[in-house]
Amino acid sequence: MAAKGLDAGQFQRAKGGKKQKKNPARYGRGTSMSNTTAAMIDNLREKIIADPDVILDDRDVMRALIAAGESGLANNIVDLRGIALERMESRLDRLEDTHRSVIAAAYENLAGTNQVHRALLRLLEPTDFATFLRDLGGDVADILRVDSAKLVLETLRDEEDDTVSRLEGVLVTAEPGFVDSYLTLGRNVPVRPVVLRQVQPDNDVIYGDTKDWIRSEACLKLDFGPGRLPGMLVLGAEDPHQFKPTQGTDLLTFFAGVFERTMRRWLA
Repeated sequence: MAAKGLDAGQFQRAKGGKKQKKNPARYGRGTSMSNTTAAMIDNLREKIIADPDVILDDRDVMRALIAAGESGLANNIVDLRGIALERMESRLDRLEDTHRSVIAAAYENLAGTNQVHRALLRLLEPTDFATFLRDLGGDVADILRVDSAKLVLETLRDEEDDTVSRLEGVLVTAEPGFVDSYLTLGRNVPVRPVVLRQVQPDNDVIYGDTKDWIRSEACLKLDFGPGRLPGMLVLGAEDPHQFKPTQGTDLLTFFAGVFERTMRRWLA
């Protein structure tokens, strides 16, 4: 039945004509986008849970999270400043430990350098070979803080001269090849100019009666020049940790270089 004052056609147009149908494609696309976004959020969340350092190590992300928390825009954001502060404190502690270790090593190296310099200056003072050797076994050994200092010289002579007899406590003579054999302990390995090791001597060739309390040693091979047999300076210590293979040998290498050049003056 048509409305009063309107014909059938006008009434139909007033109602808007035919009933419009919904576009299923448009509504389906919105649902798909929502599902994709949710999947991306879930994937990101899983990645953060699996590796939270990705967030904690990113300064820009941390600043954004802290700013969001302070502005009150996100009530579900956990305050990560405490975690970040703990991580910074841990890093600072490690840095301080490293700093202390470096400083301690620097002071130790400086003290070792001063010892070597003082010992070498003392070796340059004697005006005769006998005094030179006595100082080696006395003042020089004390400066280096070792319990024994022995100079080993290879020689072709079987008999001992008067000087060797008088300096029996410092000077040791041996047959050719003894130095390399002692440094390598008889093994077929390259000979190193400086050998640091813990020992328990089983004979008295080097240390004599003091062999029972020597527990570590530094062996310095000496080159006296072309045409001369090599020698060896052996520094022994009662402390088993005074000389170890893991220690550096730069200072002792320098000491051996100056010592052998000083010895050439007496052997000339």
